[in-house]
Amino acid sequence: MARDILDYLAATREAGGSDLHLAANAPPAARIDGRLTPLEDVDLDGKRVRELIMAVLTDAQRAKLEKDWELDFALAVENVGRFRGNAHFARTHVEAAFRYIPDTPPELDELGHSPTVADFCTASQGLVLVTGMTGSGKTTTLAAMTRRILETRSAMIITVEDPIEYTFEHQFGLIKQRQIGSDTHSFPAALRAALRQDVDVLVVSEMRDQDSVAAALTAAETGHLVISTLHTRSATGALDRIVDIFPAQQQPQIITQLAGALLGIISQRLLPRADAPGRVMATEVLTVNPGVQSAIRDHRFEQVFSLMQVGKSSGMHTLDDSLFHLATSGYLSMEIALQNARHPDTLHEQLKDWHREQARLQR
Repeated sequence: MARDILDYLAATREAGGSDLHLAANAPPAARIDGRLTPLEDVDLDGKRVRELIMAVLTDAQRAKLEKDWELDFALAVENVGRFRGNAHFARTHVEAAFRYIPDTPPELDELGHSPTVADFCTASQGLVLVTGMTGSGKTTTLAAMTRRILETRSAMIITVEDPIEYTFEHQFGLIKQRQIGSDTHSFPAALRAALRQDVDVLVVSEMRDQDSVAAALTAAETGHLVISTLHTRSATGALDRIVDIFPAQQQPQIITQLAGALLGIISQRLLPRADAPGRVMATEVLTVNPGVQSAIRDHRFEQVFSLMQVGKSSGMHTLDDSLFHLATSGYLSMEIALQNARHPDTLHEQLKDWHREQARLQR
């Protein structure tokens, strides 16, 4: 039986798990290939879970957790790896979730991203958003883009993170990684300060509020490449999310700024593979060409999806395009592809046509 939280984290990694969950009156559980799996048969009571979590926090972190009722932090375990932790209260009990962070971020093509995403990394200015729901790999894509820029550009990169997850060394470019709470007080403060630090590229782990979004847009408008994440299910949903953060009287100005600054949006989700254990990434990519820019400026967000459907020459593709490719390449089952499709009936017909054509060719 595991004795402390470090043992549970080691057991999670040995089982190939990506996440560890500690909840009161339940066994510790690891997420393995997308499914929760108990690590042992014994339930941990609330007192024991609290002891396990508090043992890996500093005095300052414990105080912040008691004050704010939730805490993001990073934890390094020797011979096991780094983890992002979130401690929180649930029905008055302290509970936590931990996510494994590989030592080195993968390259963009290893993740399955299109060349368009690598092209975003060459831009000298503008805003690029990585969107998806919790657990969709946004942080990993952000890190892969950071790696790409470090390896290929003589650029000054500043990251603003809560907490720092992947760590980087200086390469062809230079990098400064700043963590909320230990290196800077807030995302907006760090973004404003970066503009006085001769920065070329700003990587922001998340835009959480009006001040962060406003500061990111200003930086993107004034000659800097800004890459950040949003918690939305689609590329077009990210446009609504940004605008809706602001009160109605500010929205026209934000829409104008967004139309001028946005370079592209990558939306992604991780789905169970059909060909092997693990998960595969399905993506949607929006690039801002003149037609998309005009639609954004005129607040015609509903037209953006149609422009994506016909924008392959500009490097765009829809989620359903990605699902079709993954299903016909054997990476996804038809069932999973249709469950995640924006237009499942259309995708179903496309897949049936493809299978019929394959059968004809094999006769």
